[in-house]
Amino acid sequence: MAKDRDIDVLVIGAGIAGLTAALCLQEGGVRVMVLEGNAGIGGRVQGMRGDDGAALGDLGPTWVWPRWQPVVARWMDRLALVPFAQHDAGDGILEGFGGEPRRHPLIGQDGISRIEGGPSAIVDALAAKLRPGTVQTGATVVRVEADDGALRVITATGQSQSAARVVLATPLRGTLERIAIAGLAPPLERAMRAAPTWMAQQAKAVAIYPRPFWREAGLSGRVASRSGPLAEVHDHTPASCSAGALFGFVGIGVTERASDPEALRCAILDQLARCFGPEAGTPTQLVIKDWAQEPLICSALDLATPPEHPDVGPETLRAGHLDGRLWFAVSESAEQSPGLIEGAFSAGEMTGQRVLAAL
Repeated sequence: MAKDRDIDVLVIGAGIAGLTAALCLQEGGVRVMVLEGNAGIGGRVQGMRGDDGAALGDLGPTWVWPRWQPVVARWMDRLALVPFAQHDAGDGILEGFGGEPRRHPLIGQDGISRIEGGPSAIVDALAAKLRPGTVQTGATVVRVEADDGALRVITATGQSQSAARVVLATPLRGTLERIAIAGLAPPLERAMRAAPTWMAQQAKAVAIYPRPFWREAGLSGRVASRSGPLAEVHDHTPASCSAGALFGFVGIGVTERASDPEALRCAILDQLARCFGPEAGTPTQLVIKDWAQEPLICSALDLATPPEHPDVGPETLRAGHLDGRLWFAVSESAEQSPGLIEGAFSAGEMTGQRVLAAL
């Protein structure tokens, strides 16, 4: 780590919100460092890549709505990211609604889009704008404490760094459970516990094929299922169409899917073959990402409560604490689109601006 007081602001967490906050702070002339507990950056944004490095699929969030999300539209323009429409042309498949799976039109969402290169392109573009050495991975923060008018951050390996301000860009519930912070006001702790971590209990499956063969049959790639194991499926083909891809949200519980991962894989392949034909049962890759198994994302409280989308939380989540030295910047703390990619951009940008004003 840098020498004490070489850093003005420490950002904890290198997801979209943390990297956005760090970039805003850097552009404001602040010396900033980002500490990330995982081996790589991105937080809930993770992608699959081919041997040539091209993006194949998203294991975390996928969609943006630039037409309806002005913050997303502005940042995508700034980062030179290219949206493309979610493929929705053709019939969907209904499964578990009586009888065999059958074709049926399914209503789409106006303005729903994907990003060339996936959301990982957001992370890469933000990181590329930060000064070399700004982000340190493998640095899991376990404690934040007062330090002579500043705050000191201590990692699991015993390293420490002091800074005038600290921005916590980590899921709110997990922050309470994994980072010891003395002096948090009870209303703030209550607001943090009340903010469900979006995607925390979710598992996502991505299947890769040589081509999107379902399109040739006039199918959109969508499935709405009552029998599962995937509750819904969507076309996930890259913009280049260099491969075909489908993704689905696993609709069975955390304990059941973790008890027999191989049975889950077989059940997913069987379901894809039922809905799209035998070719769908033999993808070149099938990756299942279970976010409930990610300790830096999913908290014990998330596992103990029903999954739900976070609402806009109280203003205390966007205010400074511990005499204005401690701030939060994570999608669930956003004042708009909490839990979504736009929420992450919004939270990071707002917190960066407010910290700059407070320095």
